[in-house]
Amino acid sequence: MENELPLPEPSALADPTNWIIAAVIVFLLVCSGFFSGSETALTAASRGKLRSIASKDTGPTRGAARALELKEDNERLIGGILLGNNLVNILATALATALFTAILGEGGVAIATLVMTALVLIFAEVLPKTFAINSPEMSAARVARPIGLIIAVMAPVVAVVRFIVRGVLRLFGTRIEAGDNMLSVKEEIMGALSIGHEEGSVEKEQRDRLLGALDLHERTVEEIMLHRSGIEMIDADAAPEEILTQCLRSPHTRLPVFKDDQENIVGVVHAKDLLRAIDRLTRGEDAKGLAAFDISDVAMKPYFVPETTTLDDQMRQFLRRHTHFALVVDEYGALGGLITLEDILEEIVGEITDEFDVEDAPVLEADSAGNYTIDGAMTIRDLNRAADWTLPDEEANTVAGLVIHEAQTIPLPGQCFAFHGFRFEVAEREQNRLTKLKVRRL
Repeated sequence: MENELPLPEPSALADPTNWIIAAVIVFLLVCSGFFSGSETALTAASRGKLRSIASKDTGPTRGAARALELKEDNERLIGGILLGNNLVNILATALATALFTAILGEGGVAIATLVMTALVLIFAEVLPKTFAINSPEMSAARVARPIGLIIAVMAPVVAVVRFIVRGVLRLFGTRIEAGDNMLSVKEEIMGALSIGHEEGSVEKEQRDRLLGALDLHERTVEEIMLHRSGIEMIDADAAPEEILTQCLRSPHTRLPVFKDDQENIVGVVHAKDLLRAIDRLTRGEDAKGLAAFDISDVAMKPYFVPETTTLDDQMRQFLRRHTHFALVVDEYGALGGLITLEDILEEIVGEITDEFDVEDAPVLEADSAGNYTIDGAMTIRDLNRAADWTLPDEEANTVAGLVIHEAQTIPLPGQCFAFHGFRFEVAEREQNRLTKLKVRRL
């Protein structure tokens, strides 16, 4: 029949040359699988994990170190691997076409195409890449040496290919430099933490702590400072008895001291310094009595920082100056608030309380309608961490500030707004402050 496939000739099957060609094709498929698996392993391997393997005294140590060297120039690495992979694939396909044509005649071309497509897809692409992706770091450490040798041999050809590729990309306004990373280390870590949290391998608290530490250099003291409206201060002209009573009742260890005007901060009093001074004046042979107390004798010089200082820089300043307390001023020199080392640490580990702190606000709980009732002064970052939301905090630090920014007015109680995928209802307002808000996801 005309549609039947051609049968192989007995003389062609007995020809030892054809068997040698078949063996060469199998060898080339193995080489193709090696190149494909190496490409996947070396591109998917994490630099951090490779460096960790390289630092251990184990077998793959030298291979991991070599893999790190290869990854320093990804363009050269990929160019060498792809060049070798394409060479063996094209050669294997050409030999297979010649082999099947010799055995089956003209119909062998089509059969060679089908057979080689299946073999290359299964044994030279999917199988080695699947194996490599399951343990990319260990696979990269094993193949790094032979791949490095192959790349070195093919270096002249790869250099020509790189020159052509860069020339073409320049025509489209793109410049590629060796060692350039598409993702920064920070973005890689943040992405890995997010994926780990979604998959359940990273707890929410762990993710929040690590992300909080990574964000310190991008956030400023203005975002987390205690606003001046909430600062407890001591009047320098107050009677010594009033100052002592205020300090004893206050939950804070350090209190700013002002004179005449709360904008005029003249010092900061530490509770221990105050008690030592009172003790000297009220006990001992030369005791002068509490009336002789002068707060300026125990007040420390105030430490002012600009509101644009990053949290990372401010924490370094606290450690360098051996102090935990700073007053924040704006660009005009006006008092904006205060910040402590504890405030910065809370951005990493969460709320820190002791036996003298006031009780925390109750854990956020939704009502029957799904609304969360929150304090308007609650920061957007704290709300996002508590409810696992993604409200933007570029335009405002607090939830009330976000509502005012989006509404472009100071809303009245009962007014509702919807933006960024959430519904906001003003529950309470005191003068120009939004004190209570109801928030729920739409």
